Amino acid sequence: MKRESRARAFSLVELVIVVVIIGVIAAIAVPRISRGARGAGESALRGSLASLRNSIDMYAAEHSGNWPGTPENTEAKLIEHLTKKTDASGAVGTTAGTHIYGPYLRGSFPPIPVGPNIGEKGVIMSTAADLTTAVDETTDTTMGWVYNYQTGDIIANTDDEDEKTNKYYTY
Repeated sequence: MKRESRARAFSLVELVIVVVIIGVIAAIAVPRISRGARGAGESALRGSLASLRNSIDMYAAEHSGNWPGTPENTEAKLIEHLTKKTDASGAVGTTAGTHIYGPYLRGSFPPIPVGPNIGEKGVIMSTAADLTTAVDETTDTTMGWVYNYQTGDIIANTDDEDEKTNKYYTY
């Protein structure tokens, strides 16, 4: 008896079914992955804000209630106060025994991790009682943060929303 050998291959129907299954899996997975990335940005924003707010509060506690950034009220002075050593009056320097406070942030000022200003470290200095109005009024996309040097409040400089439609500047 002669045996007939025939190569077994996929039929067109089987191939179409596999492609449809892969498409369904992709349709489920892709939104979940993008939500995960967005959630990471939100977590990074919360972490950066916590770090900045703790640093600002620590500075005020060690400098008789004065907020960083004063008296010149400039972005450079705020960053200098938080990232370098200071004395009791807030003067920046390195004199041993005199410049004993700080630095309050290790390294540099954190960049904003969400919104159109992503990666920006700049700070808008404001005296607005409600900093969200400063965010709404500004069109500056080179600044990541808005800081009130009279109250020590700091928020994200973006009016973008998270997944629950909360504005990032309300964090």
